[in-house]
Amino acid sequence: MSESHLVWPDSQIEPFMHYLRIECGLAANTIISYRRDLKKFDRYCRQNGLDAVDRISPLVVQEYARFLAEDKLSTASIARHLVSVRMFMRFHLLENLTTKDVCAALETPKTWQRVPRVLNKQSTLSLVESIDPASPMALRDRALLELLYATGMRASEVAGLKLEDVNFQIRFIRCFGKGNKERIIPFYELAQSVLEQYLRELRPKLTIKRDPGTLFVSRTGRALDRIEVWRIVKKAAAVAGLIGKVTPHTLRHCFGSHLLQGGADLRTVQEMLGHADVTTTQIYTHVDQEYLRAIHKKFHPRP
Repeated sequence: MSESHLVWPDSQIEPFMHYLRIECGLAANTIISYRRDLKKFDRYCRQNGLDAVDRISPLVVQEYARFLAEDKLSTASIARHLVSVRMFMRFHLLENLTTKDVCAALETPKTWQRVPRVLNKQSTLSLVESIDPASPMALRDRALLELLYATGMRASEVAGLKLEDVNFQIRFIRCFGKGNKERIIPFYELAQSVLEQYLRELRPKLTIKRDPGTLFVSRTGRALDRIEVWRIVKKAAAVAGLIGKVTPHTLRHCFGSHLLQGGADLRTVQEMLGHADVTTTQIYTHVDQEYLRAIHKKFHPRP
């Protein structure tokens, strides 16, 4: 059997990708995930002799969900795969390529709402301040960590910052998040000081031969990518002696949780984090409740 798509050729895939990008405004990484999910579904259909979209029924999609479970995928991953299939089949319906919505009655598996890991304030400071001053890239790495904690930006967002996105006069950063949505985030004075030192003393040396225009650059002067941001955070966590998984998203969680602990209102934190729905931000109130419970247990006179 040919490796070419029997169920849907690239001529059908690409319009869907265009739809996700232009009509839905999805981020590039999200679109890559959709493409990967659909390729897996396509392989499943070909292996089961399904050579046309019209042959895909609700039962086929249900069997595919069972197949994913047997493939040892997590509940969250199965849910994401089924969302990709549902969106693609509904796109066929919108484009009059099919007359039925085979996913209309499909229920995605319920996922547990995980409480994110949040470091306490002292551990967070230990992480941010763990960079060895003697390291050749110390100024960049320290500025990067300070900015992650100061703004709650995602790894991809901080990697994509341009020089002109930072306003030092009023200490605000213009950030482009998921779906290229713009938001403005303030940052604290210490982050400004460290960032200015990096821009003054190190970045010009790294960009002698080429300047990509991004705020953070690599040793060779190219734009820093999100994988390198992850590597810098993981290395800093190891130096700080922090146990468990620590990522750039951990600092994002710390940013949101520590603001709420300090008295910030939920809507303000939602805006700075760039959450489309306040219910996403509400996860940090659960974290804060754990903090309040610990305080109550520690200081209440009754056991």
